[in-house]
Amino acid sequence: MFYVVIRGFFRLFLLILGLKIEGLHNLPQKGPVIIAANHVSNWDPILVGVALPRPIHFMAKAELFHNWLLGSICRGLNAFPVQRGTADRNAIRQALQMLKEGEMLGIFPEGARRKVVAETSIQPGVAMLALKSGAEVVPVAISGTEGWFPCGWRRPLRVRIGPPLDMAEYRQEKYSSALLGTISENIMAQISILLRN
Repeated sequence: MFYVVIRGFFRLFLLILGLKIEGLHNLPQKGPVIIAANHVSNWDPILVGVALPRPIHFMAKAELFHNWLLGSICRGLNAFPVQRGTADRNAIRQALQMLKEGEMLGIFPEGARRKVVAETSIQPGVAMLALKSGAEVVPVAISGTEGWFPCGWRRPLRVRIGPPLDMAEYRQEKYSSALLGTISENIMAQISILLRN
């Protein structure tokens, strides 16, 4: 209930600010999905949550959960903690369980906010979860959230959803760090294409 109310409030607020949502037809209506998006600002998870009609569970940095109030809000918005910079087995298990249950998982492959998408400096988590779970990976490009406040009159506020990536060829290959790197670079390349168009 908390998720629905907060999502409704921010959806109205951001639509008034000029939020444009493109490519919703690309989002699978059911089954496990990993949303992989670029990350420029703290507003990005809110924009993605507002744009997508299905509930989304975000991996969020563990520091956000150290404060009980902020942690409670994050959990109410379907977020769960991940220790950045490590192979957080608890977060991985939780993510895989959600995908097994057919939920939608949101991850920022860059691991932190970046002004420019860098295809070579990304974390392999999305690729690893996609291979282990069999979930579809949907690239999402967010633009217009630079700065402390998103405003559509400065730069168009937009969430663009791309078609699910074809992972079939990768699932036939031997699991390796090189394979994870290749998949990760492909995911970020698709996000870059969405940002440019």
